[in-house]
Amino acid sequence: MSYCYCILLRKASRRVTSLYDDALAPIGVNLAQFSLLRNIQRAEPISLTDLGQRTELDRSTVSRNVKVLEKMELVVMVSGQDQRESAVELSAKGRQVLRDGAPLWDGVQTAIEAKLGDKASAQLTALLQAL
Repeated sequence: MSYCYCILLRKASRRVTSLYDDALAPIGVNLAQFSLLRNIQRAEPISLTDLGQRTELDRSTVSRNVKVLEKMELVVMVSGQDQRESAVELSAKGRQVLRDGAPLWDGVQTAIEAKLGDKASAQLTALLQAL
């Protein structure tokens, strides 16, 4: 029997995303938003173009997602190094969401690793990084 890797990965991705979304729900963000906040934190202030490259998303998608975070008061737009482009950084509320969310995110990581076991977790990491 032949399996479609794309379908299997997409199904697994939806299931795993749901685990993180459920865990992060009490702090009012989903996995995509939490991940974007973490990427902003690691390089702030960061231009939308650089954030898109970092997250492997096109600039228009990043811009839409950042606008949502801005409406949630989790980020603020600031002047970038290049005056032609804005940059984004975390607000105090965004920093608090990351602090509150870290143990929730860690809990999902731990649960997945416990379900898979150490060897399979390491293999999964290696396989996904190889793609």
